[in-house]
Amino acid sequence: MGELLATMQPAYIAALPEWWKGNMKMVKQNCETDTITPEELQKTSLLRTPQQVIALFPIPQYNFDVEIAQQELCLALDGVQDPGNMGTILRIADWFGIHNVVCSEDTVDVYNPKTVQATMGALARVKVHYTNLTEMLSQCNTHIYGTLLDGKNIYEQELDQYGFIVMGNEGNGLSQAIRSLVTQKLYIPNYPRGTQTTESLNVAIATSIVCSEFRRRQQ
Repeated sequence: MGELLATMQPAYIAALPEWWKGNMKMVKQNCETDTITPEELQKTSLLRTPQQVIALFPIPQYNFDVEIAQQELCLALDGVQDPGNMGTILRIADWFGIHNVVCSEDTVDVYNPKTVQATMGALARVKVHYTNLTEMLSQCNTHIYGTLLDGKNIYEQELDQYGFIVMGNEGNGLSQAIRSLVTQKLYIPNYPRGTQTTESLNVAIATSIVCSEFRRRQQ
């Protein structure tokens, strides 16, 4: 909540008395506010154990120019469905300094309450865009990295510090249309190689591994 208040102006805040004691100075005078009881907070919140405050923020509107990916690393999500995965991926993007996440139109709503909770404040810094992902990637002139089972070992490939890293749906991976646009197929190898392991990695975990390797190369 504090991270959002530092970057966005809420339209409304309702909080317990103890929250107001330490945070009153952060709220601008033109914001509508209420002091509520723990019982009222419990009825309003979607969480079993709510925090001391709830707030209403306007949904930000961002413009995304595909040429940004010619200068910096961006994430693209192709049909990610789980709110928890979506929120965790934004948190990962924030941690690794990725400022833009571009989503296909069938990707879960980033403002789903479970997603917002899972971002842990990353929404204050990471810009999320929804678009026809196939059309956008087909028009870009930069690297398009995708994690695929027939890809090449990520630890043995040359990786640049700009372009798109595309992550796919939890059950089906990348759609066929997006696969055809990938310019460099990457694979996260299991260890030890050649042994039988779980079939695949969770998409958020895979995103973390891939982003970490890209940033490690930059150091």
